[in-house]
Amino acid sequence: MTTAERFRDVYEECYPRVLGYATSLVGRQAGEDITSETFTVAWRRMHDIPEPALPWLLGVARNLVRELRRRDALRYAIAAEEAQRISRGAQFHVGDVAAEVTDRHIALKALASLSDTDRELLTLIAWHGLSAKEAAQVLNCTGATLTVRLFRARRRLEKALETAQATEAASAHTSSEATIHTQQQGAPA
Repeated sequence: MTTAERFRDVYEECYPRVLGYATSLVGRQAGEDITSETFTVAWRRMHDIPEPALPWLLGVARNLVRELRRRDALRYAIAAEEAQRISRGAQFHVGDVAAEVTDRHIALKALASLSDTDRELLTLIAWHGLSAKEAAQVLNCTGATLTVRLFRARRRLEKALETAQATEAASAHTSSEATIHTQQQGAPA
């Protein structure tokens, strides 16, 4: 049996189960990507695949899912740091822990409200440390176009931060009023 024939047999036998496994972990679209990458690895490493192949393939898929989640978590954390940096106007100061937690919460809320395109652009610059020219190559646009997009993405992030800060302040005010009202009702007459 040739390598191509063995691959075809493994693919036909295992594809639906690998797809089902990957989809159960990360959803349909990402599951299809993970499955595709799993069989790409299988093709490159046909000589390493034991019999039966399914456990080995599921192990590859599992590792790819873990790698995907690790990358996503790192991107999110770095983008959140960029949002915090912008919200502080690039000033570093040491504050109390509660203020830092609140700032991080507000930054994450603002970042989550942005479009995927804005988050990707900010991540390319902040996380990957790409220059505008390099990011333009990644996004397949001109440097001028990227500069405009980056400017607009940062403005949208600033507005989202203002909105999130106002929402947080209103929420804190409402919460403190409710606490005072509850305390007053429980006080003896």
